[in-house]
Amino acid sequence: MTGGAKAEAQAEAPGGPPDAAELRRAAERLLARCRARGVMLATAESCTGGLIAARLTEIAGSSDVVDRGFVTYSNAAKTEMLGVPAALIADHGAVSAPVAEAMARGARARSAAGVAVAVTGIAGPGGGSADKPVGLVWFGLAHAGGVMTDHVVFPGDRAAVRAATVAHAFALIDAVL
Repeated sequence: MTGGAKAEAQAEAPGGPPDAAELRRAAERLLARCRARGVMLATAESCTGGLIAARLTEIAGSSDVVDRGFVTYSNAAKTEMLGVPAALIADHGAVSAPVAEAMARGARARSAAGVAVAVTGIAGPGGGSADKPVGLVWFGLAHAGGVMTDHVVFPGDRAAVRAATVAHAFALIDAVL
């Protein structure tokens, strides 16, 4: 999971996707770890539409860790807000490693964050293809040590894919702290 490396599809955790209470506990743990290390976070979200930032900011006091979140659902927003080259999107598609990486780089460059996470995917129920199935999410993570990408094909409906995406984004951030 470094510099464009891929992670294989992961099975759904026992008991299904994380629920709101699990995500809240994960957010609380992540905020505490960031706070202890003096790390600010930024998010750049497409398929989650701001859900990662929402899960973090529902915790009181999160403003000392969360710098900002970019909701870049459209390709134009990715280009305008994060500086993702339109040609990169045209060449690889919005749901791709190069775009996730560019989104993460752009979010970190346009914030005071030490770590920026980006997600772009196909939450469903439609929009998938043989090459890019429903549930595919690409992650980008920019930090002082560089940029990494990862991808997972999550099972389940739209809500399950989005919840699992939030949980995986938290895990990726935690891994670089």
